[in-house]
Amino acid sequence: MDNYHGLGSQCGCHSGLNLLASRRSFLGALGAIGTAGALASSGCTSFGVPAKPHRIDVHHHISPPEWVTALKKSKLDTPPVTDWTPQRSLDDMDKAGIATSMTSPTLPAVGFLPPAEAAAVARASNEYARKLADQYPGRFGVFALLPMPHVDETLKEIAYAFDVLKADGVAFMTSYDDKFLGDKAFAPVMDELNRRKATAYTHPNEPACCRNLNTGVPSVIIEYGTDTTRTIASLIFSGTSMRCKDINFIFSHGGGSLTAMTERFEVQVVSFPHIKQRGFTGENVMKEIRRFYYDTAQAANPIAMASLTKMVNISQIVFGTDYPYRTGIEHVTGLAPIFNASELRAIDRENALRILPVKWRTL
Repeated sequence: MDNYHGLGSQCGCHSGLNLLASRRSFLGALGAIGTAGALASSGCTSFGVPAKPHRIDVHHHISPPEWVTALKKSKLDTPPVTDWTPQRSLDDMDKAGIATSMTSPTLPAVGFLPPAEAAAVARASNEYARKLADQYPGRFGVFALLPMPHVDETLKEIAYAFDVLKADGVAFMTSYDDKFLGDKAFAPVMDELNRRKATAYTHPNEPACCRNLNTGVPSVIIEYGTDTTRTIASLIFSGTSMRCKDINFIFSHGGGSLTAMTERFEVQVVSFPHIKQRGFTGENVMKEIRRFYYDTAQAANPIAMASLTKMVNISQIVFGTDYPYRTGIEHVTGLAPIFNASELRAIDRENALRILPVKWRTL
């Protein structure tokens, strides 16, 4: 896993810009004004004063106590998980102008537990997330932890999360053992979420097929992004995403390695007879890819965003940070030079509002 990067409490946007003292030319002043405007749209005023928080972070991890206890029992805990506190989340959000974070535990979720225990830990974790959101009104939302891959328990938790806890969406791992999200075993779960027109955030996992690879590179570097692409392929080519049009899927890290494989999805795979016979075409495959949402976590850089914006419209990109593995301000400063002010408003907040409950539009 990535190391946690701490930052100081000062806003990092101001780097010596001082229009009043400047004796530069008129054109230079205009350029400085433009820079100041970009910085303001990124969360800081031109003088380094934090603007009013407005961003919605859809990829923000918390550590519910019962979940941490389960991880420790199985020796699966890590320092970023055990060191997390609500105040550390809030501090990081404030530095980056993040108004609200949609919370979820990270991998391995509860898939390592047997059904009854997974259900109990998921329930306790979701109740903790709800209490956290109530304690800090408007600062935290809830993407409910699901006791996947246990389907019956997951269906019960979906009902409780939405009907009782008023969750804002659900959180999946991209894979569970040898099954990806389009697996027919998970069809009842997808059908229920489709009925509810739910938002389903996904976080990559280390799949069973690819653990302990002797590459000398930690699996987080390659496998997480690739597992996101695997589950997207599973959802599309199983027919799940076309059947479940009303699920708003969010994929982490700019879609992982998907942008590098679009030609294989659009051209190569649909040329295979068994795929072609099932009605898949390059056009309808790309239509599914372009309706999904992709977060900026660990992808707030010119290379990733250049490819992502060629694949999908700005309307499908949502702000994410992967806190506590990365910081909010890293993503704010990473995105600021890439997009204009109106694009940043869409990515930072407006796109997420379309797929979250109505209550968030009034805050």
